[in-house]
Amino acid sequence: MTLVAGDKAPDFTLPSAEGDRVTLSDLTKTKRRTVVVFFYPKDDSPGCTTEACGFRDLYEEFARAGAEVLGISADSAASHQRFAGKHKLPMKLLTDADGAVRRAYGVRATLGLFPGRATFVVDRDGVVRHTFASQLRVVSHVQQALAVVRQLERPSPS
Repeated sequence: MTLVAGDKAPDFTLPSAEGDRVTLSDLTKTKRRTVVVFFYPKDDSPGCTTEACGFRDLYEEFARAGAEVLGISADSAASHQRFAGKHKLPMKLLTDADGAVRRAYGVRATLGLFPGRATFVVDRDGVVRHTFASQLRVVSHVQQALAVVRQLERPSPS
């Protein structure tokens, strides 16, 4: 079952392309960041490159709004390093080699064959505030995530 807005985001710790380990709860609870988690099928494939470059192009906007962006696929750290270097990707790319985190978030395979594409916005309390899943509408992942992040960072009216 795919997570929906209001669900508690499953915590995870995954290795990054740089060799460090990234834990969701460290970012949300300790560093008090909103986190955009985008699951994508494969480094350097056409749709994934378009999506990752979309996050790259608006990365500073996400940062200004107080968000950390994490890309997750089953690709190796070496593959992530090549992909990030080739396209100058500033976000952390994490390796979910066995697909455990993908399953925990309920990201379904497309046609039963290809790893699914889904984006989740997780607030500072570790709660999912937005989900979007589409294999083909890759630009929408970035646009919708940024809109939600900006909304979350606005102060509540008193």
